[in-house]
Amino acid sequence: MRKTKVIFNQVKLDYSCELMRALAHPLRLEILEFIDGQGMVNVNKIYHALGIEQSVTSQHLSILRLSGVIQTEKVGKYVHCKINYECVEKAQNAVRNFLGKNKKSA
Repeated sequence: MRKTKVIFNQVKLDYSCELMRALAHPLRLEILEFIDGQGMVNVNKIYHALGIEQSVTSQHLSILRLSGVIQTEKVGKYVHCKINYECVEKAQNAVRNFLGKNKKSA
């Protein structure tokens, strides 16, 4: 029997769970793909282009924003969204490491 003690940083673990939860939803991935194609996009354009209700779009964008995946900026009365690529890259690397794949083989 191994006597290795496993210690987790609870704050980082909680954040990692929220980040993975945010990225694990098909509609949120569709929203991210749309934002990626636009660079920076008005929230109204997201729900019109994807045919999603405004309230549903806002809920999903809120989850993505709170997890750090997107950044928002208010311009006048409109809210614009852009992807935080640094955050997405960290999540991508974490998943690759978890799966035992390095960047070259993935």
